Amino acid sequence: MKDFKNKVAAITGAASGMGRTLAVELAKRGCHLALSDVNETELVKTAELAGRHGVKVTITRLDVADKEAVYAWADQVARDHGKVNLIFNNAGVALTAPLEHVKHSDFEWIVGINFWGVVYGTQAFLPHLKASGDGHIVNTSSLFGLMSVPTQGCYNATKFAVRGYTEALRMELELEGACVSATCVHPGGIATNIAMAGKVDPVMEKLTGVTEEQQKRRANKMISTTTAESAALQILSAVEKNARRVLVGPDAKFLDKVVRLLGASYQVLIIRQMRKMSKPRTRARTAA
Repeated sequence: MKDFKNKVAAITGAASGMGRTLAVELAKRGCHLALSDVNETELVKTAELAGRHGVKVTITRLDVADKEAVYAWADQVARDHGKVNLIFNNAGVALTAPLEHVKHSDFEWIVGINFWGVVYGTQAFLPHLKASGDGHIVNTSSLFGLMSVPTQGCYNATKFAVRGYTEALRMELELEGACVSATCVHPGGIATNIAMAGKVDPVMEKLTGVTEEQQKRRANKMISTTTAESAALQILSAVEKNARRVLVGPDAKFLDKVVRLLGASYQVLIIRQMRKMSKPRTRARTAA
């Protein structure tokens, strides 16, 4: 797909962050849009921003963990726009919790959105993408789909799953000689609202002595290394190049090299870093 003019793109998680910037950038390039999110108020704002560029924009309030709703949306997009060329399975949530203590309901919640949402979106739209004669699937994994971090095990599990699913899908489409391709996106720290909107298990405060709000703000500060606008440009460039994988941001590129170089030994570095980060807090509590 060398350009996006007069194509039709469906985007989940379009109310903010990368979903919003992808929508606006695609609209600038003449791409018509079908946008979805659970946050209908912010979704309307995204539609207004994208609509300024003279393209057709439709919106749908959608929970990507709802299989029937996703399939219904895919069919509706095809009816409303006449075709669908791209699906950006971008919706995602965060969960911070030790794997020993994580609630089953929270684990199921994040898997439903981060993994099953990608699967439903891919399979619901794939027939329409094939019918268009020129299609592309863009699934959002993460830097944490390349490496694991303590307290992010649930998030890691979903993002590693997206990676495996998308890479296998890409190969199957190539073996088939299909007119559809697939790209797996691995963002590093992107300045979005995912950390502030995510869940933090209450046990984290007991283990760290840091409140949920403080943990969210700290995480938000750590991941804000690349703007959502820059991320959108990198992702669309990868689609134009038909890249199998796109590492978004300098941290994603650097840490991917570290993991490749060290193999499983990267885990030792992570443990050392986390112990180093926790020492000041431990000393402060001891002094108190």
